[in-house]
Amino acid sequence: MAIVADDPLDIEALARALRKRRRGEGLGLREAARQAEVPPTTFSRVEEGRLPDLATYRRLVSWLGVSSDAFMQSRRVRLDSTPEIIAEHLRTDQNLSPAAATRIADLVAELYNALVTPVGAPVAMHLRAAKTFEPSAMELLGSLLDDMQRALVAQSED
Repeated sequence: MAIVADDPLDIEALARALRKRRRGEGLGLREAARQAEVPPTTFSRVEEGRLPDLATYRRLVSWLGVSSDAFMQSRRVRLDSTPEIIAEHLRTDQNLSPAAATRIADLVAELYNALVTPVGAPVAMHLRAAKTFEPSAMELLGSLLDDMQRALVAQSED
């Protein structure tokens, strides 16, 4: 699992909220900025989607009447395997308790690991010898299969 670094602030949501309140109250940029105690140019830039500094952010969320974490985004996680992807979905399922999600994820991982075929793993075959197969024919077939497997392994290593 790898953590993908993202901007922790959902600037688009903040910009939408600022425009909605300002327009909903029929305020111009200057009046909204005055009420929020920020310069009008700063208010305008944030409304356009630019990232504010921390002090400006605090004033804007205070003016909006929301918590300072209202526009914070959680870190996005890039998952590297199928069981990790399933486990992440289970953890976000509101119908499951954390313990139940973990239990199901563990079962999925166990089944997955038991059934997955590792890349490059040799494939074993058993051929039932028929009466028509002469010993020399069986040796030739075995030799051909060995050559095919070596060629496939060499090709996958390239």
